[in-house]
Amino acid sequence: MAVIRPTTLPFADPSKMRLNPARILGGIIALLLAIGIFSSFYQVPASSVAIVQRFGKFLTTMEPGLHFKMPFGIDVVTPVEVRRQLKLEFGYGTRGGTNDFQYNEDFEDMELEKNMVTGDLNAAVVEWVVQFHIADARSFVFNFLEPQATLRDLSEAVMREVVGDRSIDEVLTVGRQEMEVKALERLQGIASTLDMGVQIDQVQLGNVNPPAEVKDSFDEVNRAQQQRESAINQANGEYNRVIPEAHGKAEQSLSEAEGYATQRVNKAEGDATRFLALLAEYKKAPEVTKKRIYLETLSEVLPNVPGITIMDDKVPQFLPMMNLQSNKGAKPQAPATQPQIRSAR
Repeated sequence: MAVIRPTTLPFADPSKMRLNPARILGGIIALLLAIGIFSSFYQVPASSVAIVQRFGKFLTTMEPGLHFKMPFGIDVVTPVEVRRQLKLEFGYGTRGGTNDFQYNEDFEDMELEKNMVTGDLNAAVVEWVVQFHIADARSFVFNFLEPQATLRDLSEAVMREVVGDRSIDEVLTVGRQEMEVKALERLQGIASTLDMGVQIDQVQLGNVNPPAEVKDSFDEVNRAQQQRESAINQANGEYNRVIPEAHGKAEQSLSEAEGYATQRVNKAEGDATRFLALLAEYKKAPEVTKKRIYLETLSEVLPNVPGITIMDDKVPQFLPMMNLQSNKGAKPQAPATQPQIRSAR
């Protein structure tokens, strides 16, 4: 019967398998030194500042760049993006953002936050966005556990207050700009009072609509109101065209009447003055005045009377004088009546 003896392997020697405590301690020390060296430096991005805490207590605020800190968790660095504009979206959400608080990921909560009641007890669906930046990094980090979540709640409360103070027509149409300004002032006032360390840059309304259940009826009402406004504007335009034109014609008629009255008065006064002057001359020399008036009257009347020729009694012949009366380039026509000849004496 063969006996099989176990073979002793070289690497199974217990004396060679003992650990060296000095090497282990040196390795641990080297590892700790490497961790300490690599954790002693940190980089602050250009858009941020760093809040440094030592044993949990605020130490300082560091600007962008490479900085040194105490390792092994003695100093804790919290970067805060103070040079970036952040935004909070309500009632909708823009996917792909790096801000976890930018919009409400829960669809039901998103629907609830945009459903509001106006001052005249009508329902409205309001979407809006709040743009802000961090003005005080220390206050932003230490005064609130979740400052952006708190700001979201405050923004929703302020917008509900602003919407609740206005009618449905103001919310949907003419009051949008005033609502944005009022919400901005109100939200900034609350944030400053609570020392949240944020500066509200803008509150901008997005889609503002009635609920889907009554949207069609509301659109019909809006169209009717727009048609009414259009008819009123057309009537006002026609009024503004016709009334000034009528006033202008009336003024023109009055001006013409006043001018005609002034002309008649001036002419009457002139005729009266002329008659008085003639009367004075007549009293001085009646015969001379009569003759002068007679001649002046004839000189005005006779040129308009056809078929009359006035000539001096010393003219020997009449026919050469008749040739002067013919028109140049016209055929002579026989007079219908015998011309009357008077001698000027």
